Amino acid sequence: MSGNILVTGGAGFIGLHLVKKLIARGYQVTVADNFSRGAHDSDFAQIVENPSITMIDVDLLDSHSLDKFGTDLNFVIHLAAIIGVVNVVERPYEVLVNNTRMLENVIALCRKQKSFSRLLFSSTSEVYAGTLKYFDLQVPTPECTPLAMTNLSSPRTSYMLSKIMGEAMCQHSGLPFTIFRPHNVYGPRMGMAHVIPEQLKQIWGASSGETIPVASPQHTRAFCFIDDATEMLLRVIEKEESEGKVVNIGSEIPEIKMIDLVQLCCQIAGKSLSVKPGENTSGSPARRAPDMGYTRELLDYQSSVSLDRGIRETWDWYRNEFVEDLNVGSQK
Repeated sequence: MSGNILVTGGAGFIGLHLVKKLIARGYQVTVADNFSRGAHDSDFAQIVENPSITMIDVDLLDSHSLDKFGTDLNFVIHLAAIIGVVNVVERPYEVLVNNTRMLENVIALCRKQKSFSRLLFSSTSEVYAGTLKYFDLQVPTPECTPLAMTNLSSPRTSYMLSKIMGEAMCQHSGLPFTIFRPHNVYGPRMGMAHVIPEQLKQIWGASSGETIPVASPQHTRAFCFIDDATEMLLRVIEKEESEGKVVNIGSEIPEIKMIDLVQLCCQIAGKSLSVKPGENTSGSPARRAPDMGYTRELLDYQSSVSLDRGIRETWDWYRNEFVEDLNVGSQK
């Protein structure tokens, strides 16, 4: 395959893993990032040395700065966004306005391209939060699920609302597009604000025989390893049938209890620890898993990396790269 692809937020967790696969497939890739979230670490430094990659430090809120990307792009993969619980709670207005403005500028850029194939917009599984709160949400959850809003006065609504707005903007932009909703994607270099690296850090710091707490112990999640998630995204790019579609990116099985997840992490880390059930985290849904039937049929692919293998690879990366300090990664 060949083509010119722009990846916004390309120095972040999903972005850098995706860029590696894109250049292996023969694409010319431009990475746009201002490093407000992405890490300028050894992994990033190694990948940008590839002659198939152009790195541009750019502020996507400045519409004029996007002129530097020219008019020869075939695909734009828009991953850049203000995310993270702290940002959402402390700066909800900025999350709403800036996430929308960045996409507005990206859409304007796409419209200037001479031979444009598609815009891929990264939404979120959080778009289902309102349906979960007020209605009977089907789990595993299909893409066709009607979306409802949580309370607009709640700061945490801001991120989800910015993504629903983004989906609507893509739908009405007049551009060829695909919207994808990632579900609990994990793996090396993902930062610490996620359940699996948080648990690995807690286990790393505990001594054998200690007891560690587990929040929301009976709540279940279905996790997707980064290699599977990025393979799905590559197939979204390469399958014309995905144009105009909304697809879940994730794994439907196994759907695992948090207490069992922590015990698995202990086993993989080689630590003999006891786990103590804690309180449920406020706002945490009892279940979260995507229905992958539509994605599987559309892309002719389903996740192949087992949870055991994925956690082992994640643990090995954190342990080997940052033995003294696990508080690292590409997202805040």
